[in-house]
Amino acid sequence: MASYRFIDIDAKRYLWRDVLQLRREQKKAHARVEQPVLFELKDDSRPETQRTASGRFREPSPFSS
Repeated sequence: MASYRFIDIDAKRYLWRDVLQLRREQKKAHARVEQPVLFELKDDSRPETQRTASGRFREPSPFSS
């Protein structure tokens, strides 16, 4: 299969190596993007058995009704 030096996009001729270089730059820029956090994580101070619904069901606390 022959490798092409040019590519036509919207009736404009571009060098293929320039298109590849632009794509590499796009990938690098995308890798640097940081997604902001939606909320801050907080430590759960409850006892280990009270942290899950199944744990609360198995070992109810004396204060629950």
